[in-house]
Amino acid sequence: MTTIETTDDLPDIQVIDIRSGDRSTPFEHRVVPVSQTTKAIKALEKGQPGVQLTADAILRIAYSAVEPDLLADLRPELRRVETGWLTVINYRAYTPMLSPAVENDRLLDQFHYAADPNAVAQQRVLSMPAAHETKAALVYTDPMDALLEAVDRAAHKVRMQNKQEVGRRIVERPLMAVPVAFLDPGRRPAEDLGIVDGNSRWGSCTVLVPVPTGVTGAKDEERPPLLPSYLMSLPLADRRSFVREVIKKAYRDIKAAPGTSKAARAKRDKAARLLNAMTVPVEVVIGYTDDDPDMGMQRFPTAVRSLLMRMNIGVKEFAPASKNSVTAEETVTALFDESQLGDNAQAVKDVLLGRVDITDPMKTIGLTALRDLRFAFIAQQLTRREPRLNAVAAAKLDKRGFYVSGRSGLVVELGLRAYSAFLEEGIKPVRTALEAGGGCLWQDLVTHEWTVENIDNDQAVDDLLQRAENGDIPAKLLLGVLAMVALVTSGNLLAAGGSAEQIVGHRVMRSGIGAVIKEVLEKAEGPQVLADAIKRIRGNERPRWWADGRLVEHDDWKGSEFNAHLRFAALHGFNPEDGPHGLSGTAREGRALTDFQTSLTMASNHLDHLIELRKENGTTDHLSWETVEASDKQLRRMSRTLDRISEEE
Repeated sequence: MTTIETTDDLPDIQVIDIRSGDRSTPFEHRVVPVSQTTKAIKALEKGQPGVQLTADAILRIAYSAVEPDLLADLRPELRRVETGWLTVINYRAYTPMLSPAVENDRLLDQFHYAADPNAVAQQRVLSMPAAHETKAALVYTDPMDALLEAVDRAAHKVRMQNKQEVGRRIVERPLMAVPVAFLDPGRRPAEDLGIVDGNSRWGSCTVLVPVPTGVTGAKDEERPPLLPSYLMSLPLADRRSFVREVIKKAYRDIKAAPGTSKAARAKRDKAARLLNAMTVPVEVVIGYTDDDPDMGMQRFPTAVRSLLMRMNIGVKEFAPASKNSVTAEETVTALFDESQLGDNAQAVKDVLLGRVDITDPMKTIGLTALRDLRFAFIAQQLTRREPRLNAVAAAKLDKRGFYVSGRSGLVVELGLRAYSAFLEEGIKPVRTALEAGGGCLWQDLVTHEWTVENIDNDQAVDDLLQRAENGDIPAKLLLGVLAMVALVTSGNLLAAGGSAEQIVGHRVMRSGIGAVIKEVLEKAEGPQVLADAIKRIRGNERPRWWADGRLVEHDDWKGSEFNAHLRFAALHGFNPEDGPHGLSGTAREGRALTDFQTSLTMASNHLDHLIELRKENGTTDHLSWETVEASDKQLRRMSRTLDRISEEE
């Protein structure tokens, strides 16, 4: 028995037979002549029901197919999405004939947005794709150089963050692709086949493909990974020729490395791995039928995105931040399509999405382009109780209703787009603080009607404070939101740290920041502290604290110290008896238990009063879950917590 020298315990990598039908003859990859795509092209040109392809898309589908003859007999399938039906076909394609997503929705929480004036132009997220007037294609309006830079950046990220094991086996899980068109292609092709799901698989396949020497001027062993911008710049016929040459060279390498030596085997394995990565199964969207015929193709981009979101639930689900970001964009787009964004709908949409410079859109809706004002406007728009808003958002979230916690996630992701480059590495704790413990919203924002005014200077803040202290609820809510944004993004109100109690020597409120702001607003001194924080943080100064009946500076305080004191004040007020350090630990525990039991008795009395009023008024309708959600969850949490620290009954 002959022993073959190996580099490890695994057998030689084999080139996998991907043919359908007869396999009696030896298999070898072979890009068929263009003449053999004619039958497939004619079949796609016939215009079967539901097929809406441009002439270029038809050529790209036929040229990309490993077995183009099979396309002539394919029967299109339907995929249900929220707004209608997508028509798709499935076949095996040559990997380099596809391009990764211009932007990957999975990375939406990591991009820089034009709403942030600190964002560098080359790193900004692009405009959202529009729909082709009559065909199933996504239309990109940005300059081609920006598109190519973005697609290279997205491909690099997925190659680094989500590497896939390909080469020893072929790719078996289909990629999702859609025809794309470029409004400003310059000297490059005006259309392509773009992937909307499967970017990581594409990236891991093409990282094995050598870059042509003439492109980089580098030696073979020094060549960088193949960039999608190179493929996208090739005319269609040249791109297919590139695929043919890569495959032919791989076979030459296999034949040129016979024997059992380690070097020979390594060369054969490398070529076989490349050949196995040169094809992928793909599902291509070739048509769309909207439930509302009057909408035509207008909602095609939303339909494609909707399908993508629902596909990413098993292998690698979207991270919560990315999912919220996509859901927020889908919600805003759907509201815009249904004329639910008011008289200045385009400006409102631009402000909410933050993908374009918001200076003029903010001016159109009567606001100065300040980050905190934009955040407040987003919060106000997504806390409206209008039935259609609630229905659209609930459907996007796959929930029965649009509750405070669901609203909070969408507000956070849209709001942070104005801080995408400003915060840089500090955005993670900010996002955590805004999302943790129930989020950055509180029930009053949904219960009461409120608007965002142009509070863009110190005098406007003082006027808002005066109205809030005089009992103007909308003014108090706006004050609270602006202060919350200022404090969180400056690092002075974050998730409660483990040392918070040690800092103040007493128990602090560990709820979400929305609940903290709500409680601080109810304290006599709270609105003054919050209003002062807005002004000082806007002026790049540290917020001041309330002590001895006035606002005082603490230049030695870190953000964690202000955070701990604010959370203490939310629970005990700004001037509690004995102060935070006046009692022993045991005495403070006893007082805390008494305070809890007293407040519980008062809450029970308030509930009894509510029941009596309902009886007097003959009210039989159940309270909406939206109204009682926060209270119900708080009671359940309190019950569980009390059980943990109490003896058994």
